[in-house]
Amino acid sequence: MNDAQRAALERFVARAASAQRVTIDDATLLSGGAIQQNWRLRARVEGGEHAGDALWVLRTDAPSAVSASHGRAQEFALLSAAARAGVTVPRPLWLCEDRDVFGRPFFVMRCVEGTAAGHVLTRDSGLVTDRVQLAQRLGHELALIHSIRSPRADLEFLPVCDGAPALQAIRRLRRDLDGLPTAHPALEWGLHWLERQAPPRAEVVLCHGDYRTGNYLVDAQGLTGILDWEFAGWGDALQDIGWFCARCWRFGADTREAGGIGQRVDFYRGYERASGRPLDREQVRYWEVMAHVRWAVIALAQAQRHAGGAETSLLLALTGRIVPELEYEVLTMTEPG
Repeated sequence: MNDAQRAALERFVARAASAQRVTIDDATLLSGGAIQQNWRLRARVEGGEHAGDALWVLRTDAPSAVSASHGRAQEFALLSAAARAGVTVPRPLWLCEDRDVFGRPFFVMRCVEGTAAGHVLTRDSGLVTDRVQLAQRLGHELALIHSIRSPRADLEFLPVCDGAPALQAIRRLRRDLDGLPTAHPALEWGLHWLERQAPPRAEVVLCHGDYRTGNYLVDAQGLTGILDWEFAGWGDALQDIGWFCARCWRFGADTREAGGIGQRVDFYRGYERASGRPLDREQVRYWEVMAHVRWAVIALAQAQRHAGGAETSLLLALTGRIVPELEYEVLTMTEPG
């Protein structure tokens, strides 16, 4: 963040917060963020509701984008809707779509402390001391997200879900796969299998779209926030369940099938208690196959951002290296018998 951006940001926040003056003492680009950038801001606010020392996060677009990702205005609306539904999220504060302020749209939210790194949460027993409680809590939070239903005036930008959500997801994945420069027969087979096994239309709810270990924060007291809403949309509730439980998001802790942090039975229990609805275990497996196909297609798109010159990034390049492992999982899960 250069001096001009910092000064423009201070003026914007001062207006938005009805403050006399805002001084940003420190702005640090946080690690991660292959699709978006997150800046941790330490500020001093003079006057208004937020007077005093403040710790915020500014969220904006990465230099190149993924087509399926929402813009910052849409993500701000989703975060606000989740907060109103009682979901544990960082409190959204201000949205700015004026590119003269920071060069691209952004929003500011309260900074929530905790660790999100999947390889830490799945291995550090000192941080996650009660895996049963955490798994149940994550199931509970997901049920709150799924309590948000269409139609919603504040979420009218989300595409309407006509027909079976599974078939809509397959069409999107096939379109994205066809747009890549190389062929991937294993993923084509996966899409064919998913199409043949597609469940009928179920109740449509707001799905987080990327509900997994790595997209929530945990501290010594437990869960502190659900993050990264840029893929949210209307769909089948089981797609979030399958995404969370898929092997590709266990970070090597394969015996803990609920996100690498706990057992399915505890995650399911937290969800079913909060939602009042039983989960169809067999259909969850279907959505786990979908999760591996989807993550493989996203990984290929990420790698293409690097290879095509849109954004030079070792992280994006390495993401493409996981695709063979995902293809193997798809073939294993769809093998007859």
